[in-house]
Amino acid sequence: MYALIGEILSSVYWVDRLTVEFIGAIRTGILTVMMTSMTGLGSVTAGAVFVGLFYLAGWREEFVTSVVALSLLGVVVWGLMSLVERPFPPDPVCITEGDTGVTSSFPSGHAAAVTAYATIARDSDVLPFAVTAGFAGLISFSRIYLGTHYLSDTLFGIGLGVAAVLFAERLIDRVGEEAVLDLLPFETEL
Repeated sequence: MYALIGEILSSVYWVDRLTVEFIGAIRTGILTVMMTSMTGLGSVTAGAVFVGLFYLAGWREEFVTSVVALSLLGVVVWGLMSLVERPFPPDPVCITEGDTGVTSSFPSGHAAAVTAYATIARDSDVLPFAVTAGFAGLISFSRIYLGTHYLSDTLFGIGLGVAAVLFAERLIDRVGEEAVLDLLPFETEL
């Protein structure tokens, strides 16, 4: 069993190395500027802004689901980064560790967060799924392009984003939106 896990990890690391080499070969100045500008949309700060916009717009379902999913992602991503402590890819274009305290490339929290928004949009009457999914894909790619994460870090983050929303939806179905809103440290008018 351990041999199989070792072989799988070896294959993942091989694909990650090939991806880093490929990305290094296709980097251009204009694309780097675009990716650097775009990647911030997956940050914790952007997440707080999006959740606030959902609240201000009165999008109750999207607000409650994003609060639960992003809260869960915050704990899981931080825990995995602390536990795994995978070094960043070589020759990154931008590293944000000084800004966020992040010391590990595994998993991609940006990819997890933007995928959560895309997953929420798939059933939303107000969020355009195609646009949200397109931005999620571009932001996830930006993490690999900028050398902040390996391909496997980003794919795992995408999986976490989907799983967090599915968990949030199931939890909300069981306990109800009101129970979640009652746990917030402020009064809501949704």
